[in-house]
Amino acid sequence: MRGVAGACWALLFSVLCIGCSEPPQKEIDRAEGALDAARAAGAEQYAPAPFTAATEAMQETYDAVRDRDYRLALSRAVDANELALEAATEAANGRARARAEAEAAIARVETAVRQLDERLKIADGSRLSRADLDSARRLRLQADGALQEARAAVANADYPAATAAMHDLPDRIAQEIRSLNEAIDARAGRGTRRRG
Repeated sequence: MRGVAGACWALLFSVLCIGCSEPPQKEIDRAEGALDAARAAGAEQYAPAPFTAATEAMQETYDAVRDRDYRLALSRAVDANELALEAATEAANGRARARAEAEAAIARVETAVRQLDERLKIADGSRLSRADLDSARRLRLQADGALQEARAAVANADYPAATAAMHDLPDRIAQEIRSLNEAIDARAGRGTRRRG
């Protein structure tokens, strides 16, 4: 019995030694493929922590191969693969969130622009002065340009740029609508006093 156990241990040891006598190329290839997939998914932008950890583990794999420490190379390649897969998943989720945020920001600005257009029509009918309308009209043109920029960014999957293009437009448009309302109310008050 003792001889059989000793033979099994000797066989296991020789398999481990043979397995670690050359670089773990299959695992390295798998990890490199996972890193490429994570990069393509946008992990550098949307999952920087796991992606950086995966690239560091991959570099440690290459260093271990260079130093002929194939056991460490195998371990680090497996780690790099797992981290890259995690980064790809996190990037896909982050990209989906960023897209939803960009689309929501665009929708908020579109709604605000429609409201501004309605107020401008009322303001035109109230015969407000050009000075009262200039600021609102300039902002309306700026909003058109920003919306065009944001839609182009979404088409190019640059969701942070799309969100940034919408930045403070809803608040600025709301302020402009308040100013128009005050000017309309003031104009209506002057008309009432003249008739009275």
